[in-house]
Amino acid sequence: MKKAFVSIGLVVCVLSLTSWGFKGHRAIAEIAQKHLASNTAYVVSAYLKGESMADVSTWADDNRSKTTAPWHFLNLPLGLSHEQFVKAVAQSDNNVYTAILKAEASLQDKTLGPDEKNEALKYLIHLVGDAHQPMHISRKEDKGGNTIQVRFDNQGTNLHSLWDSKLIDHEGLSQDDIAKNYDIATPEQVKKWQADSPMEWIWESYQISSRLYAEVKPGQDIDEAYYQKYIPVIRQRIDQAGIRLAGELNRTFMNEKVKVTSVAMTAQVAPVPMVIQLADAKGATGKLVTVSGKVYGIKDIGSMVLVNMGAAYPNQQLTLAVKSEAKALGEQLDGKTITVSGLVIAFKDKPEIVVTDQTQITVK
Repeated sequence: MKKAFVSIGLVVCVLSLTSWGFKGHRAIAEIAQKHLASNTAYVVSAYLKGESMADVSTWADDNRSKTTAPWHFLNLPLGLSHEQFVKAVAQSDNNVYTAILKAEASLQDKTLGPDEKNEALKYLIHLVGDAHQPMHISRKEDKGGNTIQVRFDNQGTNLHSLWDSKLIDHEGLSQDDIAKNYDIATPEQVKKWQADSPMEWIWESYQISSRLYAEVKPGQDIDEAYYQKYIPVIRQRIDQAGIRLAGELNRTFMNEKVKVTSVAMTAQVAPVPMVIQLADAKGATGKLVTVSGKVYGIKDIGSMVLVNMGAAYPNQQLTLAVKSEAKALGEQLDGKTITVSGLVIAFKDKPEIVVTDQTQITVK
């Protein structure tokens, strides 16, 4: 990623900020994963070398340096109109907005190698979440609300931490429950949100943070009414971040072709697939596997043939997305017992292997 990121100059002060906390970032990644197109999920898993999006969602915080710290936020004065806001952002650099644009450019750069794509993708997964946390588009003078002390749940905290994690923790949901319960966007909302640009994402955050500043006083005791008022806002911002992250990745990777062995290799040795049982496919997401089982129905959807292994749809234990040169073989697999090798991805909570080469499948 040196080519893409290290050249950015440090022009703002380095702040010790976190964003959405562990649960929030992982929930955003899990929501995004559910909305990836099949080929996008395959490419993402390959570039992440088998790690899940949720697993890498906090990597950018864990690997923060003086150079990368400013990429997580944007400081602007309050009271800007939309036109003034856009102009101010366009004149700034080295912040969450420009870092998102640079990460996306790196993912589209055909000259970059797998390691650089891996790092750019991990940054993008995290920074899209940061852009949707309102207190990350806020004022410099109080360090994004970090110096505004408040109390919540009988404990001292600050306005920034309140929005990072305290309000989410108060809800009492597990990480998995957050991803499930927050992901409620309608098809119309998905379409609209994914059509919005990163500039609009941070404008939305700016509008919310402006309202938060106006409503809080240093030392204030944050009560249940405040929580009830703003937890729906947090839910929507996390859902929007996941939906929009998926949209950006789908646009970037929808038609990209990548070989697992060119991305997931150690040194120059291609990985050896692990042999698993069909019932264990769901737990093998991100792994290169070999698995055998019977086919219970196929469906030709034009660009690919969907093959159900282990049971008929919608109870299949594994789906094969058979495309490209292998598609003709996929059309002949109904009722057959087969062995398939490939990278297991998660597509709409179901394990799936994308098959593009006939040699990945053996018919018994």
